[in-house]
Amino acid sequence: MINANKIREDFPILQQKAYGKRLVYLDSAATAQKPQAMLQAMDTFYKTSYANVHRGIYQLGEEATLQYEMVREKVAKFINAQREEIIFTKSATEAANLLAHSLGEKLQEGDEILLTEMEHHSNLVPWQQLAKKKKLVVKYILLKNDGTLDMKAARELCTKKTKILSTVHVSNVLGTINPVKELMALAHKQGALGIIDGAQSVPHLPVDVKELDCDFLFFSGHKLLGPSGVGTLYGKRKHLEQMEPFLFGGDMIKEVSFAGASWNDVPWKFEAGTPNITGVIGLGAAIDYISALGMAQVAEHGKELIAYARQELAKISGITLYGPKEGIAVVSFSILGIPPHDVAALLDREGLAVRAGNHCAMPLLSKLGVPGTVRASFSVYNAKEDVDVLVAGIKKAQEVFRQ
Repeated sequence: MINANKIREDFPILQQKAYGKRLVYLDSAATAQKPQAMLQAMDTFYKTSYANVHRGIYQLGEEATLQYEMVREKVAKFINAQREEIIFTKSATEAANLLAHSLGEKLQEGDEILLTEMEHHSNLVPWQQLAKKKKLVVKYILLKNDGTLDMKAARELCTKKTKILSTVHVSNVLGTINPVKELMALAHKQGALGIIDGAQSVPHLPVDVKELDCDFLFFSGHKLLGPSGVGTLYGKRKHLEQMEPFLFGGDMIKEVSFAGASWNDVPWKFEAGTPNITGVIGLGAAIDYISALGMAQVAEHGKELIAYARQELAKISGITLYGPKEGIAVVSFSILGIPPHDVAALLDREGLAVRAGNHCAMPLLSKLGVPGTVRASFSVYNAKEDVDVLVAGIKKAQEVFRQ
């Protein structure tokens, strides 16, 4: 089992205090904190092995390239893919934009893109902009009152006109774990491509792209205990080889003349310019760290923590919880009579770091009928004691507003 109190010792930033109180970090859905092992790996790489990759025929350059490509192998193993199917991006958002740009080139007027009502803006706006440019139709799988997807509606909406079905795996607002394997099968039945936004699932659940049979999956490093500025796009090789690049220049080029250019093999075809080399090294170290804990254990810890949080929060008068009873990593709520940002500001004074607002999911919040919520999100360094501190902080905030 996960010993969160012991794990917390591995995270230097969590040793400090906020307003004289123990820092309780509950904003991991926005970005996770970093273990010492990851920080040390990046520092060591800068001090001993840093050079540009794939170019230098000298010891440092070859060592940097070896370490960089070893992380590609590591990421592939982590999600059960092949190394040539792993593309490094600067973020999950860039990966989503890459897909919209490259896949969109073959879409025709009237083609349909199917999303869900719980998408993060990163997996919503790129498709909307593509639809606007190419006169496509965007449709949405409905959300039921319990915070889960209406799969009956999904089956009705996914037709032969559907060319892309792109869905979030775990909602960053509700914590809902969507039936992505079923959705991918639904897409393939109609001849559509299936895409998974794994930004919230990969850090918290065992993810096997072959078992899910998705065509593409993307996630960010900074939510996976890794550094910011690095993300990953997985794509089946047969699709990647047919797609055109999103960005041009640097190592994605095979040959250039004054008349034109040709592209490198996959995956390098999609990695233009000098990449975030040290960030990739940090991502590899973060994967080592969380893999050592065991993703099945990480998932069980997250589910237990959310179940406890929902149980304890539900005891507070005037609170409204959003999302299904069974979720992972995230719980969103509102407090009667206290605006979300005021709740977050008051909790901050108690040493609690939570998120308030629309969480980059404005259409979903509109569906819920609220302008914003307070969101507490958890990681491996959180324990039930952190939930207890949150509950006490909310009760104190309510007392302040009654005065």
